[in-house]
Amino acid sequence: MARIVGVEIPNEKRIEIALTYIHGIGLTTSRTILEATNISADKRVKDLDDAELKRLYEYIDKNVPTEGNVKQKVFQNIKRLKDIRSYRGLRHKAGLPVNGQNTRANSRTRKGRSIAVGGLKKVTK
Repeated sequence: MARIVGVEIPNEKRIEIALTYIHGIGLTTSRTILEATNISADKRVKDLDDAELKRLYEYIDKNVPTEGNVKQKVFQNIKRLKDIRSYRGLRHKAGLPVNGQNTRANSRTRKGRSIAVGGLKKVTK
């Protein structure tokens, strides 16, 4: 497996798709990178030589924010929303859906497992 920006990308896939395994690089960005470095999108990762891998690594390192930088930026944006107490920030803080989704029947991923209301025992004297 080739290693670019600290991420191992799969050998058997086309380089265009393999670059999307790096956090912060999607298909459009991948195509832009390959155009800028003059590498064919149809080549497999295992068929790339060292010079091409080096060109890819240098271009991505200089021009594309990846992995930790992208995650840090997202975290800072969410923290800013929480600090200014915006509606979206409050939803993030409460662990509820942020973009207006229904919470009555869905959103189990954000809210966690449901708790049975009728399952409590009565206390007798």
